[in-house]
Amino acid sequence: MSELRAGLALVMILALPMALCGCPVAIVGGLAAAGGAGYAANQERGVTGTFDDVTIKTNIQNAWLQTNPLMQRDFTITVYEGRTLLTGMSPNPELRAQAAQIAAQTPGVRAVYNEIEVAPAEGAWASVKDTWISSQIRSNLVFASQVRSVNYTIETVNGSVYLIGSARTQAELDRVTEAARNVPNVKRVVSYVEIRPGAPVAAQPPTPLSPSSAQAPEAPPATAPATAVEVQKL
Repeated sequence: MSELRAGLALVMILALPMALCGCPVAIVGGLAAAGGAGYAANQERGVTGTFDDVTIKTNIQNAWLQTNPLMQRDFTITVYEGRTLLTGMSPNPELRAQAAQIAAQTPGVRAVYNEIEVAPAEGAWASVKDTWISSQIRSNLVFASQVRSVNYTIETVNGSVYLIGSARTQAELDRVTEAARNVPNVKRVVSYVEIRPGAPVAAQPPTPLSPSSAQAPEAPPATAPATAVEVQKL
């Protein structure tokens, strides 16, 4: 979901819980969105890693804006330790591919996970539901036992939940994906979470660049995910 639509959705979010399930929900994602120094310091990537990721995101946004403002408006960038997740809705495959290529050419990007869908843009109500889903998952993770919630970033588009971040164990990651897929209106959960220490979960490889590209991104390190793990809604 684009950041513009996310902002509009937040205005309407308080009215959504009763419409969906008849009960209130705590919205606890504000601190994560704000990216304060204290919050960043508690993450595995630390303050420096968070700053680097924000720089990468800003550089991609600026490049998108200069290339085609539709990218900046309709696509969302989530960066965790240089691993870059792209989400949103694209009117055509060409714009989707171009957005991914720009991201892959940005300094500091280790891998690009292109989850941009070729489909009409979401309506306002769909964006509200997506924001509610992300907020509910974040709330569940904050209160979940043996889960370090600050290490996970959540993005929801058209009912599809994308997770990126760092898990301490496979058991922790299993708790996170289970918490996500049991939220009402979730269609599927796709994880790009890296496990530390030990073998990582699988995720998509970086989006390949065209042969004419003058600058190539750094190859993902051995600990970076390789193929997507998709957890279907039960």
